[in-house]
Amino acid sequence: MLKRQKSRTRSYRQFAEVVGSAPQPTPSILQPKRPRWLSPSLLGCIPLTALIIIFWSLAAVAQDDAQPITPEYVQGVLNTIWIVIASILVIFMNAGFGMLETGFCRHKNAVNILSKNLIVFAIATLIYWFFGFSVMFGGENPFIGGGGFFLTGEPSVYGLDPFPEGLPKEVFFLFQVAFAGTAATIVSGAVAERIEFVAFLIFSLLLVGISYPITGHWVWTDNGWLASMDFHDFAGSTVVHSVGGWAALMGAAFLGPRMGKYGPSGEPRAIPGHNMSIATLGCLILWIGWFGFNPGSELAANENVPYIALTTNLAASAGGVTATLTSWIKDGKPDLSMIINGILAGLVGITAGCDAVPLWAAVVIGAIAGVIVVYSVAFFDRIQIDDPVGATSVHLVCGIWGTLAVGIFGGANLGVQILGVLSIGGFTVVMTTIFWLAIRAMVGIRVNPEHEYEGLDIAEHGMEAYNGFLKEVGPASVGGIDPGIPSREGGIGRSY
Repeated sequence: MLKRQKSRTRSYRQFAEVVGSAPQPTPSILQPKRPRWLSPSLLGCIPLTALIIIFWSLAAVAQDDAQPITPEYVQGVLNTIWIVIASILVIFMNAGFGMLETGFCRHKNAVNILSKNLIVFAIATLIYWFFGFSVMFGGENPFIGGGGFFLTGEPSVYGLDPFPEGLPKEVFFLFQVAFAGTAATIVSGAVAERIEFVAFLIFSLLLVGISYPITGHWVWTDNGWLASMDFHDFAGSTVVHSVGGWAALMGAAFLGPRMGKYGPSGEPRAIPGHNMSIATLGCLILWIGWFGFNPGSELAANENVPYIALTTNLAASAGGVTATLTSWIKDGKPDLSMIINGILAGLVGITAGCDAVPLWAAVVIGAIAGVIVVYSVAFFDRIQIDDPVGATSVHLVCGIWGTLAVGIFGGANLGVQILGVLSIGGFTVVMTTIFWLAIRAMVGIRVNPEHEYEGLDIAEHGMEAYNGFLKEVGPASVGGIDPGIPSREGGIGRSY
C-alpha cells in the first residue's frame, strides 16, 4: 500500500515536470482578441462621419438658393479678402508709430506716448463710424459729404457699386478708418512729452470727425472738386500725411518747445531718445504696414498690386540710403534716427504716385525725400518748432514733395497738384488752428512745468513703463548741459 502511494506520488511529480517544461499559452491566447473595427480611433470616426453626412445634406438642400459661382463673384471675394488683409496691415501700423515715438522720446514719458497711440485709433474708429465716414464719402456736394450716418446707408450712398462689382461697405469702411487713424497718430509725435492727455484726445476727435473727412471728400470721391480737376493722390501723400503734418505743425507751434530744448541764445539742444532699438523696430513695422497702405489703395486684387508694392519698396530703400549719406556728410556720422526718418520719408513721398510713376522715378522720388527730410529737421529746429520725432518733416514736407512729384514724373497736371496742396494745406491750417485755440481755452493744452519735469507717466497716468529701473535726473532728463531747468527764478517754474 505504501509502495503504491509512493509510485503515485512519483507519477504526479513526473507529470508536473512534463507540464512545466511545455510552452505556456501567451496572454493574447488566454484573452479573447477584440476586433480591429472596435479600436478607439475608428469609433471616433463614427460621429465625425455622421456630421459630414448631415452638413453635406444641408448643403445640398440649400444649393438651389446659394450664390452662383461666377468669375465675377470669385473676383469680388478675392478683392474683399485682400482689402481686409490690407486694412489689418494699416491698422498694425499703429504699433509702429507707437514704438517709433516711444523710442525717440525719454522713458519718463513712455506710458503717455503708448497710451496716446493706442487710444487714438479707438477714438478714430468710433467718431469715423458716427459721421466722419459719411462726411467723407456720402452725398453729392463737391465740398462736403453727408448722409448714411452710422454706416446705415446703401453702398451707393458711399459711392460703391453693389457686390461683387464693388466692395462691401463694411470692408471699405474698415480700410478707410485705418487711414483716418493714421492722420491723427501723426500729430502725436510732434506734440509728445508736453501735451495734456485730454487735450490730445479732444483734438483727435475733431480732426478725424471734421477736418480730415472734408478734405478727403475733395479728392477721394468722384464728385469732389479736386477729383473733378484730376488731382492725383493715389494713397494719401496729401490727403493723409500732409493733413496730419499740418495739424502736427500747428500743435507744436501752439504748445511751444519742451523745457531745456533750446539754450539761452536759442540754440537747439539734443534730447536723445531712450530706446533706439524699439524705434528701429517701429520703423520696420511701418515699412511692412505700407504694403497694405499703398497696394491696398488699389481697392482690388489685380495685376497693379505687385507693381505698387515694388515702387513703394524702391522709394523706401532709396530714401533710407540717401538720408544716411546726407546725415553722414552733414554731421560727420551716420545718424540712426535719420536712417529711420529717411525710410519713412521715401514711403510718404511715393504714396501719392505709387501707381503712376515708372520704377526709376520711384527711386528718384524716394532719394530726394531722403535728402529733404534731413535738412527739414534742421530747419524746424532753427525756427524753434520742437518736433521730437520729426513728424512734420516726414509727413508734411515729404508729403508735399510726393504730391508734386506725380506732376513731374507721373503725368498729372503740376498746376492742379500745387492747387491741391495749397487748398488742403490752407484749410487744414485754419481748422486745426481753431481746434487748438478752442481746446486751449476750454481745458488747456500743455502740462504744467512740474509735471513735464517729473515725466508724464507719473503725472498723467500714475505708473511707469520701466518700474524699478534707475532713471536719470537733472540735465539728462531735460536736455542741454546746464544743471536743472534754467529760469529767472532758479527753479522749475520757468515761463515758456
